[in-house]
Amino acid sequence: MSDDLAGRVAKHLAELAARMSGEVHVGFLEGATYPDGTPVAAVAYWDEFGASGPPRPFFRNMIAQESPTWGPKLKGALQFTGNDGEKALRIVGDNIQGALIQSINDFTTPALAESTIKRKGFDKPLIDSAVMVNSTGVEVVK
Repeated sequence: MSDDLAGRVAKHLAELAARMSGEVHVGFLEGATYPDGTPVAAVAYWDEFGASGPPRPFFRNMIAQESPTWGPKLKGALQFTGNDGEKALRIVGDNIQGALIQSINDFTTPALAESTIKRKGFDKPLIDSAVMVNSTGVEVVK
């Protein structure tokens, strides 16, 4: 390979790398709170690991199920966006957020205690006021 061609390839690869740097955060982002000021991320953590009852691993289950698809989805998003890393991460982040919401909505076991069902008026774990499910977020950080 000539020095000129090698230089152009190196320059192109450096430009691609600069456009594709960053990370995507998905979950319960800073500032999301319940009306009483309790951080949504704290409640999600307590639910996930069972601080006041049995663990309800909605987040870990979603990651286990969905994470094998993230690489191929990112590849497709990069192709779709012309290798725009920020846009591709946003597409994949939106997809992960959708999977997280679906995981919260679909979660059924362990079942709620009868006293909780009576208080809430329905038997859906992780859903009470819908603050948590409505507080999911996506953030792309360069």
